[in-house]
Amino acid sequence: MALESGVALVAKPAGPTSHDVVDIVRRNLDTTRVGHLGTLDPFAAGLLVVVVGRATRLAPFAAGWIKSYEGVIRLGVTTATDDGTGAVVARSDAWRDLDRAGIAAVLERFRGAYDQRPPAFSAVKVAGERAYRRARRGEPVALEPRPVDVRELELLDFAPPDVRFRATVTAGTYLRSLARDVGAALGCGAHLVALTRTLVGPYALEDAVPPAAVTRESLRDAAVLVAELPRRELEEAERVAVVHGRPVPAGGGMREAGSVALFAEGYLVAVADCVGDVLKPRVVVVQE
Repeated sequence: MALESGVALVAKPAGPTSHDVVDIVRRNLDTTRVGHLGTLDPFAAGLLVVVVGRATRLAPFAAGWIKSYEGVIRLGVTTATDDGTGAVVARSDAWRDLDRAGIAAVLERFRGAYDQRPPAFSAVKVAGERAYRRARRGEPVALEPRPVDVRELELLDFAPPDVRFRATVTAGTYLRSLARDVGAALGCGAHLVALTRTLVGPYALEDAVPPAAVTRESLRDAAVLVAELPRRELEEAERVAVVHGRPVPAGGGMREAGSVALFAEGYLVAVADCVGDVLKPRVVVVQE
């Protein structure tokens, strides 16, 4: 049976924007309620997790999912956008003196938590306006560093001047900024020339399909988006109450739970907030 809401695993090609991919899925499924769990830049490819229907309201619960990538950093050239789409702002031949061991040592310095400055050409807001809009007008953009966590960073190959790497990072980490910062640490400058997202939370790129191949039959259960929440099974009368937005008793062990995923007969019904002795539905994902 086709799901009315759920998760689609889409293999985004390099070129279109993430919004372009969402538009294709909207047309395929004949619905306007489509979103995604994290933008991929147009030049990047790989896994785009798309949420459909009422599952779009569950996206915040998966905001903390880690993501994995493989990419290529080109040494010796710094660009305005920190990738290959921007104007060149500096060149250096200092990369010619580098070897694999030296590059691996610098990459090791970026593993773990550190404060990263987002690219000037990014969607970060400055005084209510996207930074990239200011940057496109030629205005100086100085974004404040923000904490990120690079869980894994591995050197896969060094074919001068290109460094191929694999990284696993927390949400909010910019791989373009990582390339820029690695280049600065190596003393030669750098930018990101290729990027493929291979993992998002529990999902892998090899399980994804092209945007045009997404159908209602291919949607996956949205329950995975709330898999880390405490789970409570509902009786039939409770299910009916929750579907209509009415609270149900919290039950033993749930009074301090915060958010709780509510299921009936194995299907996700809603996410509720524990308030005192009751569970108040916050996001209902099924219809009567």
